Amino acid sequence: MTTASGLDIQQLHADADRDGITKLVVGAIVHTDDQVLILRRSTEDAFMAGIEELPSGGVESGENLLTALERELAEEIGWTGPLTLDPDFVTHFDCISGSGRKARQYTFGLAPHGRPIVLSTEHTAHRWLRPADLPDSDVTDETAQAIRDSAAS
Repeated sequence: MTTASGLDIQQLHADADRDGITKLVVGAIVHTDDQVLILRRSTEDAFMAGIEELPSGGVESGENLLTALERELAEEIGWTGPLTLDPDFVTHFDCISGSGRKARQYTFGLAPHGRPIVLSTEHTAHRWLRPADLPDSDVTDETAQAIRDSAAS
């Protein structure tokens, strides 16, 4: 499956399988002008409580990366409907999940196109951050690198 933006989703899945990845995660660099949407996790959350992050979440059984991304954006920032991804941009990082599985997060870029941000209860706030202001954020190193990769593309 190749998206209209030129991304080969099947190849991304195949790459993860080849590399022994057992958990997939999707993320979004939602950008406007020279700023990126950052969400603040609830301090009540059991996983990475209170940190800033990109909209992201796990790929569920039977989902591909794009359907998972659509679901996560609907859940976390209230967006519904088709997504228009940035052409030829996807980045990834690997980590060990909270459950000890080898995980890979694929992060895609897209613009908001005037859509409002409506937060879920998982998040308590959002803000727009310039990549140059990353030192003033508590995003993870992997998230900061994804934002820098997007800004350079």
